Amino acid sequence: MSAGEFDGLVAIVTGGASGIGLATAQTLSARGATVAVLDRALDGLPDDLVGFTADVTDRPSIDAAVAQVAERLGGIDIVVNNAGISAVGTVAENDDAEWARVLDVNVVGMARVTAAALPWLRRSAAASVVNVSSIAALNGLPQRALYSASKGAVLALTYAMATDHVAEGIRVNCVCPGTVHTPFVDRMLQGFADPVAERAALDARQATGRMVDPVEVAAAIAYLASPLSVSTTGTALDVDGGVSHLRPRPAGRRT
Repeated sequence: MSAGEFDGLVAIVTGGASGIGLATAQTLSARGATVAVLDRALDGLPDDLVGFTADVTDRPSIDAAVAQVAERLGGIDIVVNNAGISAVGTVAENDDAEWARVLDVNVVGMARVTAAALPWLRRSAAASVVNVSSIAALNGLPQRALYSASKGAVLALTYAMATDHVAEGIRVNCVCPGTVHTPFVDRMLQGFADPVAERAALDARQATGRMVDPVEVAAAIAYLASPLSVSTTGTALDVDGGVSHLRPRPAGRRT
């Protein structure tokens, strides 16, 4: 792929001030896109990115930020719905308020952002939406009932959106990362009695023996968002270190 495949395109990345979002924003920018980061806090944002303060749980906030992006940058071609939060526990360990909070951010937030951007996406000749789901959508992970439910909803939402908007020339796909080493995960680890042991367990869960790097997820998002991928829509791309489909033998065992 050429370094300038995104030349002339405007991309929005939600939750783009850190982690996967920041890596994605920088990757798209390096490949030629003008990138607008939507996040609640924009401290330390690199100079090549344009920041807009927004909260995906607040529709007026999102509508205003998306309109500002389009006006200031000349339109919107790509939306990366990355903003999300974690949840740890079984169905008995998260109360109704926590269920509502996580689903509002992780699922409804994507709907709000995409709906706000649709008028501009419909005008684009290279319109693309990429949602960030998770391996938790299709794999039973311990202590992740609420988080898994939210990411399963993102996967289903991706297929529905892809169907709804394919005739309008808008492609919709998602990535399903394994455990990615980000500040998001570091904060989650602090909720465990032994963060070091839990970190080791997260590394070991991937067949590759380590957590996924945010830049690796960003590269997958860039592939799906790229105008070179015009025939790719309604696709879920695993970036998971092999955890979903590989069953390697433990070291030293033959069977």
